[in-house]
Order: sequence, then C-alpha cells, then structure tokens
Amino acid sequence: MNEEVSAKYIRFCYQVGKVSGRALIRGLVAFLKYLDKQSKAPKHGKMTVKQLVKQGQGASSMEVSGESMRTFKRIANKYGVDFAIVKDKTSDPPRYTCFFKAKDIDAISAVVKEYSAKVVKREQKEKPSLMAPKPMIPPAAPISI
Repeated sequence: MNEEVSAKYIRFCYQVGKVSGRALIRGLVAFLKYLDKQSKAPKHGKMTVKQLVKQGQGASSMEVSGESMRTFKRIANKYGVDFAIVKDKTSDPPRYTCFFKAKDIDAISAVVKEYSAKVVKREQKEKPSLMAPKPMIPPAAPISI
C-alpha cells in the first residue's frame, strides 16, 4: 500500500513538473516574440539623428534656445513628432539644432507656434529680483498705555 502511494505521488510530481515546464517554455517564447516585435517597431518621440534619417523620410531642422529645451521637448512629445536634438559645441553659448521628419510639417508648425507663444509669454513675465535691495521700513513707535 505504501509503495503504491509513493509511486502515485512520484508520478503526480513528474506530471506537474512536466506541465509547469511546458508552461514556462510557452511563456518564455511569448516574451521573446514580444521583445522581437518591440525592437522592430519604429521609435517615436526623441531619438538620435541617425535613427531619424534611417527612417528614410527626409529631415528638416530648426534652432532652439537652450534655456527652454525642456518646454520644447514636452510640446513635441505632446504632438507626437519624431525629433532629434543636436548640441553645437563650437559656439560659446551652446546652440541646439532640432531635426524633424519632413512629413510632419503640419505638426511641426503647431509645435513651433505653441513653443514660440510659451517662450514669449515667459519673457514678458517680469519677476521681481530676490537680490534687489528692499526699501527700509521705519521702526514702529513704542506704544504707551
């Protein structure tokens, strides 16, 4: 009786291991297919110039100021534009050139319009200097009761 139970238990463990091994292999194969599909899918948003040109749709460029680079990236990602930013190291204040896909002209014009509006709005705001001298307030007169 004891040998019979042991044999059934061993057979059961073998079957469970075989099933879980097959499931593990299926899961790994599905994951590898997913990774392969992800690597072949075209990249969107910020990329290198080499990746942008490799897509074979031509590229146009524009110059972007360095202090508002973050704003530009946010707006370009919002409109789903593929772009690449290159820093010109030869100039003293660093200059940035942004390359776009040529087919995204309509989206680029919307990005440039919104970007320029935000930059102008930021420049028009006059923030008071924290380092500027403050006017002296005369000390209050003592209160007598």
